[in-house]
Amino acid sequence: MKNCIAVWFVCCGCLSWAQADERPNFVIIMADDMGFSDIGCYGSEIATPHLDSLAASGLRFSQFYNNAKCEPTRASLLTGKYPHQAGASSKVVYRAPTFGEVLRTAGYRTLMTGKWHAGQRPFDRGFDRHFGLTDGCCNFFNPGVARPNEPAPSHKNFPRRWAIDGTSIQPFCPQDPDFYTTDAFTDYAVDYLQQYRHEDRPFVLYVAYTAPHYPMHAWPEDIQKYRHKYQAGWQALRQRRYEGLDAANVFPKLPTMAPVDEQSPAWETLTAEQQDAWDLRMAVYAAMIDRMDQNIGRLLAKLDEIGKAENTVVMFFSDNGGESDNSDWSTDKAVVTGGVDSFRTVGQPWANASNTPFRKYKTFLHEGGIASPLIVRWPQRITAASVTHQPAHLIDVMATLVDLADATYPERWQQEPLSALPGISWADTFDSPQHVKPRQVAWRWRNAAAIRQGDWKLVRGKAKDAAWELYNLAEDRTELHDRAMQEPQRVAELQDAWNAWDADARP
Repeated sequence: MKNCIAVWFVCCGCLSWAQADERPNFVIIMADDMGFSDIGCYGSEIATPHLDSLAASGLRFSQFYNNAKCEPTRASLLTGKYPHQAGASSKVVYRAPTFGEVLRTAGYRTLMTGKWHAGQRPFDRGFDRHFGLTDGCCNFFNPGVARPNEPAPSHKNFPRRWAIDGTSIQPFCPQDPDFYTTDAFTDYAVDYLQQYRHEDRPFVLYVAYTAPHYPMHAWPEDIQKYRHKYQAGWQALRQRRYEGLDAANVFPKLPTMAPVDEQSPAWETLTAEQQDAWDLRMAVYAAMIDRMDQNIGRLLAKLDEIGKAENTVVMFFSDNGGESDNSDWSTDKAVVTGGVDSFRTVGQPWANASNTPFRKYKTFLHEGGIASPLIVRWPQRITAASVTHQPAHLIDVMATLVDLADATYPERWQQEPLSALPGISWADTFDSPQHVKPRQVAWRWRNAAAIRQGDWKLVRGKAKDAAWELYNLAEDRTELHDRAMQEPQRVAELQDAWNAWDADARP
């Protein structure tokens, strides 16, 4: 094993490490429903000093892709497979090993907090410890029933399943009046790091935040930081984010910004009362990201405290683009956005700003649905303040973990086609971020479909009669100039490639 000084021995049927293991630790942090430009180092006005610091000491990707939706993204992240290979739904039993199973077999301590969104539980699929939501979204302040002398919490699809290690809890009713999911997930993650700090074997910690997924819930002191800062409206915010992206030097060449979505009403046509209500929604959304960054700061500080930061690979990304849903599941529609008794989305107009400079949203396979920030820090290997334009995809995370951890699949999973990983390791990119290799990645979400080969992308919308669109992303990253009519031969070739991928990707 090239990355460790260790000897395996067998004791009571379990594998152990005889000496200190020098392979890297991994901390994988995922946001939920966060847009491309929602953090400072990708152009945002929201205060994210800890993520910005992570970028300043690490590597940013300009072309990292997710799967546009919570469940398929988690399927690819956890298994290294495309979602219809691994299976993807809130009740699915993955048909391939998780990175928890693979790395635990390779001698790693495997830890998780936060959102799982699949069948079984993390504890059943390779994670030694887990605290969090095994379902989809939930109330941030109280996922359960009302506590004494508090308002009744609003819910969507109540009750949601939670778990602590191997114990499922439904409903989960925290008794602490200061409970807030983002804080609680971090509390457990920090406790795990403290508990296992003296182990000689390396660890992987996966922290899957539910922020800033709806409902719009945040602490009042965090909301206050942003209240009345969005009174200029979404058109102005989108322009501000675009200028922020330019200043942040995310892209090799700043792409033309897509126009404001025509579904977004002109800000000046709204009444003062409507503007104030919309300002509050965005203030809460910003506060959720701010609080997530505060908690990421706690994680990074703990790595420093226990002396693990230098040899820990920290990754941060989002599971899909901003959510365009305009729903309100509050029990009482008159309640103010932000508290336990409200259950609102941020809304399509603000999501359009979150996804600057792109078009479309979560569940679309256009760039606004599938492009995410990706920051990776590894002080022992990655050059600080670097940027790469290498196309990358969630399926690469497993390939990277396997490579850097000198791991292999457990024997019981060594049947084709499940033993083949479609992703590529980022090790070469860590060493030479300026070197870009063309590659193919593809997507399918219900009727929507897309494939990227090199700089060319073929994409189809969600409607049953949606036509294929063709874009040259090197010249048109924001997908404004459809080339399908001008290049029918390329469309046909990419369509054939997508059909072959779709058939081959099925187990």
